[in-house]
Amino acid sequence: MLTYQLKKGPGMPLYESLYRLLREDIRTGRISPGEKLPSKRALAEHLEVSVITVEAAYEELLSEGYIRSREKVGYFVEEYRRLPPAPPPQAPAPAAPPAGKVEGFPFSVWSRLQREVVLDYGEKLLLPLPNKGVSELRTAIAEHLASFRGMTVNPENILIGAGTDFLYNLLIQLLGRDGIYAVEDPGYGKIRSIYAAGGVTCLPAPMDEFGVRPDALGDARVLHISPSHHYPTGLVTPPARRRELLHWAERRQGYIIEDDYDSEFRFHAHPMSAMQTSNPERVIYLNSFSKSLAPSIRISYMVLPTALMEKFQRELGFYSCTVPSFEQYTLARFLSQGHFEKHINRMRKFYRSRRKKVVSKIKASPMAERLTILELDAGLHFLLQVDTSLPDSAFREAGIPFPTLGSFYADKKDDLHTLVVSYAGLKDETLDEALEKLYQLTIDN
Repeated sequence: MLTYQLKKGPGMPLYESLYRLLREDIRTGRISPGEKLPSKRALAEHLEVSVITVEAAYEELLSEGYIRSREKVGYFVEEYRRLPPAPPPQAPAPAAPPAGKVEGFPFSVWSRLQREVVLDYGEKLLLPLPNKGVSELRTAIAEHLASFRGMTVNPENILIGAGTDFLYNLLIQLLGRDGIYAVEDPGYGKIRSIYAAGGVTCLPAPMDEFGVRPDALGDARVLHISPSHHYPTGLVTPPARRRELLHWAERRQGYIIEDDYDSEFRFHAHPMSAMQTSNPERVIYLNSFSKSLAPSIRISYMVLPTALMEKFQRELGFYSCTVPSFEQYTLARFLSQGHFEKHINRMRKFYRSRRKKVVSKIKASPMAERLTILELDAGLHFLLQVDTSLPDSAFREAGIPFPTLGSFYADKKDDLHTLVVSYAGLKDETLDEALEKLYQLTIDN
């Protein structure tokens, strides 16, 4: 029988304490996959708590996929791919030279944490902020990266900013405008636009089935990529190609900007290790909470190599942090108290169900034989290839609401016959109308 010392504290009900203890034992293997958990009544009597407390803890584990329920039999532990234990926190780096989707958003938890922050910090919320962001949030992010991505990150190397757009512009100033920046082709066009607006020469970097081709980088000194989940193809860059790109960065004395924007939403495999872990002095790691929490939460961050952080403090240290302290302290608690992990697990379950429904509709459509779904594990979108001789422009002219894959190339292509279907917020009626338009468009072609 499981024996735990449950602790009830501020903002920590008994069921939450029990949930965390059970989750930790499942994650570390102390409770084995397939093992049957005690009945709710038996565990409640053993721990001298109410059945409702045990039931609430089991429901949390069930909703996040740690356990499964068999009717009239009980609860059993699911197979869980355990991560290595988080590395111990690094000692602080020497001081830098002076001068420088909203579905399922847990509003109740977020608002409670906001109230706690106001009560606990009071007038401190009105004081100037460290230009890198508050230490509580940087520490919470470092701990999250250690447990989720297996990364050993010094909080002193983390820089908080209001959205990735701001961080891209900061990188232009930090890395300079005189070098050539290479960007994935196809890729997210906004990145090319921001670099171009910042006065940077931008080079489209052709890709093959393994990712960006190192032999096509020309005189570039900076490479911006999303190796763990490329948008829009969903491609994951394999280890051999990653090593080639890291060797390129070493030879060029350049930098790789690793944009890890969507790594939380993988359904069939744990995300591959971040490239930053292989060479933290040549890779700038960048991520955002706008995708995983809500678009209006404009909190992004990057992990800078030590030399670049020192340069930032020396040359750009006059910049103020662009994220209000109120939001930073709230997110820090959201991360450190485990709410972010619970939210991501719930949303994975929601999006997995949503994707299954969208795929089923496509396969049941009248033209299913002419449609091929590609990259099913590509986060919150997939590619839909259409068997037709029509140019891609015909899809746009017919009012089909999905962008074409060809539109993501620097030199736009009109003959790929492939649509990019983002299903996170896709309404049933929108999908039905799109499939009907596709059918009418291609019926005679």
